[in-house]
Amino acid sequence: MHKSKYLIFGICLSISALILLVILSLKDNAMLISNSQLHYLMQDSLPNSAKIRGDYLYFKINQQSYKIAKESVDLKSFGEKIPVEITTHSTFLENFEWILFIFAIIICLFLVIKNSQYSKESGKNLSLKNIQDIQKLSHEINQSLDLAKIQSTQSNITFEDVAGISEAKEELEEIIDYLKSPQKYQNFGVKLPKGVLLIGPPGVGKTLIARALAGEAGVPFFYQSGASFVQIYVGMGAKRVRDLFTKAKLNAPSIIFIDEIDAVGKARGGMRNDEREATLNQLLTEMDGFEDSKGVIVIGATNNMDSMDEALLRSGRFDRRIFVELPNLQERIKILKVHCRDKNYDFNLEEVARLCVGFSGAGIASLINEAALNAIKRDSKIIQKEDILSVRDKVMIGVKKKLSFNEKEKEILAFYQAAKAFSAYHLEIPFEKTTLMSDGLKYLDKEFSSKNELENQIKVHLSGVAALKLLYDEYYSHSKEDLNIAKNIAKKMVESYGMGEYLIGSEEDILRILENCKIERIEFFKNYQNLLNTIQQKLLQNEKLEYQEIGELINATL
Repeated sequence: MHKSKYLIFGICLSISALILLVILSLKDNAMLISNSQLHYLMQDSLPNSAKIRGDYLYFKINQQSYKIAKESVDLKSFGEKIPVEITTHSTFLENFEWILFIFAIIICLFLVIKNSQYSKESGKNLSLKNIQDIQKLSHEINQSLDLAKIQSTQSNITFEDVAGISEAKEELEEIIDYLKSPQKYQNFGVKLPKGVLLIGPPGVGKTLIARALAGEAGVPFFYQSGASFVQIYVGMGAKRVRDLFTKAKLNAPSIIFIDEIDAVGKARGGMRNDEREATLNQLLTEMDGFEDSKGVIVIGATNNMDSMDEALLRSGRFDRRIFVELPNLQERIKILKVHCRDKNYDFNLEEVARLCVGFSGAGIASLINEAALNAIKRDSKIIQKEDILSVRDKVMIGVKKKLSFNEKEKEILAFYQAAKAFSAYHLEIPFEKTTLMSDGLKYLDKEFSSKNELENQIKVHLSGVAALKLLYDEYYSHSKEDLNIAKNIAKKMVESYGMGEYLIGSEEDILRILENCKIERIEFFKNYQNLLNTIQQKLLQNEKLEYQEIGELINATL
């Protein structure tokens, strides 16, 4: 009897603790912050996601929850960086899974007590059926909690916010139409591709395209990184894949976006990894298993398609592939328009776009942001072209350590860069400027180049080496970068383009091209040593020469 009282007292105490836990979980513990505090917080790190509930925007940084009045935030620019979920239900319903879990525990305790009393009275053990019922209920609760952790977002990005992807837009238009009105396609007996694979280098906008697709179609968007599926414990990755697809089906029509899918979709074989293979097998099964009528589209993004498993790329899975390349001139102009539309600027977009050869969409966005910061440093409210030029190299190659040179080293560097600048001007290879430490060489966007054009590029990169050999009869170690570029161009000419002595080239062909270009430059510079000295002295004096200044020096000397 006394034991029974202690047991009842313990149960009552546990129930009280659980009720207190519910009350604490329902309490809004988010810290209210201002707009300036938001900008300060986001300088160090960005939240993974955010949600709008009522009149507030909620997010979490470094395990601390924050909230800010949604009217004081530019939600469009905020949503371009961070997925934002709009919730219309109450805080109570958000925590309904926890309440259900606690209620189930209370029921389980009640069943245990009841069966314990029954076993004492009847002298029998707890029935196996009740144990199985409890285990089944516990499994269902755990599964519902796992699904509750997977949250979709409603993307507020549209194709108007994504510039420079006209070809990708055309490919995705019919998918958008299908998600908006699937019945039209089903009545016609049309099956839409189950998966779309976006392929391209980092920063070209693959994730942004997927979010814009979800925003245009107005459907839930489920984002997962490929690496998040790979777990230490065998079976956990496959379970995550299964839960993700289950949640997507419950919210169909919807989009599943798997970023860096090659992390989970690597080709099998070689180094065996049971967890990775189990996860990949589950992904293959899910992509083959759901019906088109469910309205779930899977989008994967990768910059390394060659490493992916062939089974994942076959028809019926990722059977539509969209290659997203670095933007060309016209696309760069459009991207600049998007990123400058809410800023004051005074420069020609086409001129700046021509300065951004080799920049991705993300690179251009970073360039404009850095230029705006540079304008603020100048106490200016308008971004000028000089701001773009000031930060361009920093964005493209990073901030280099400033080195100090003695007078002899400066003379060598100036002669080296003078030779490269003169060759580039003479061979009509465009550049912006030359300095003691770098050149402003840029190659035009071309689908293909002739053998002569590629040899001219090699000659420019070997000009410094040839000029120093002619003047000092010596080679110097600072030419390492130019030699690597020249060697890579020659290697492509021979191995990829068939421009060697024979169609199938050899190492000797590469050496022959490099040596011929170097000798040609040495012979060429023998007639222009005075001009090289003039450019060298001017470069030593100013430490920087623009293209027009070099042209004026050449025309005045010749």
